This record gives sequence, C-alpha cells and structure tokens, in this order.
Amino acid sequence: MKKIEAIIRPSKVGDVCDALEKVGHPGVMITEIEGHGKQKGIETQIRGKTYKVELMTKARIEIVVKDGDAETIVKAIREAAFTGQVGDGKIFISPVADAVRIRTAERGDVAV
Repeated sequence: MKKIEAIIRPSKVGDVCDALEKVGHPGVMITEIEGHGKQKGIETQIRGKTYKVELMTKARIEIVVKDGDAETIVKAIREAAFTGQVGDGKIFISPVADAVRIRTAERGDVAV
C-alpha cells in the first residue's frame, strides 16, 4: 500500500476530488494548511504599500491506495492540480506497512 500526500492550491481541491472520483477513488482526507516552498511566500501591494506574505494557504490531500493504483492516482492529481504557475504544489508517496478497518478488524489492502 502507498500513502499519497498532495499539497495543492485550495482552488484546485474540487478539480482534484472530481478527478479522483473519475478514476474510481472517491475517498480522501483534506486538511487546510499553511506553508511556503522555495519562493518563501509572495510580495503583494495593498494601497500602495508592499507586504510580504510568508505563509501561503494550501490544501493537503491524503489518500492510502493499493500499490497498483498509486500511479493512476498520482497522474489524476497532477493533471487536475496543474496551472503551470509557481505554487502548484507537490505530491509525496510513502509506503504504508499496514491498515486496519476498525469496524471489521480487516487488515491490509481490503481495509483500504
């Protein structure tokens, strides 16, 4: 099993959820987060004054999938979250040792 964690623009959450549903994976966990990447925030002007905004609002989408589904899910997220601009985000893929469904005590792939 793999855990896929995507950090994306909040405006793209709906597009990503739609893309995941189209590839047959409707279950997601979404968290609103703040952070910055290499650009270390942005500078913006308000009423003629320049302000530095260091922490940008982002959305974190987490999904645990079977090994064979990981590349399909990554491709769906990447295509749906893409704008071509700095700040589109990142996708992290990690191994998952085990999963347990609390209600039935099922383990492994069947619990996902």
